[in-house]
Amino acid sequence: MAVAFVVILVGFYLTAGAPSGEVYNPDIFSFRRITVGPMTSLAGFVLMIIAILIPSKKK
Repeated sequence: MAVAFVVILVGFYLTAGAPSGEVYNPDIFSFRRITVGPMTSLAGFVLMIIAILIPSKKK
């Protein structure tokens, strides 16, 4: 679960960036912010679901 949490945080970090503000900033439409960041976060959420659903082998 910790690995999934880190992957989610990395995805959020990749999605974040400098705000556009008053001056138009074309970086808000970059491939990293539109595609890579959300897909990384989605992968982290899927890993989290898998980590929750798979039972541990400890007894």
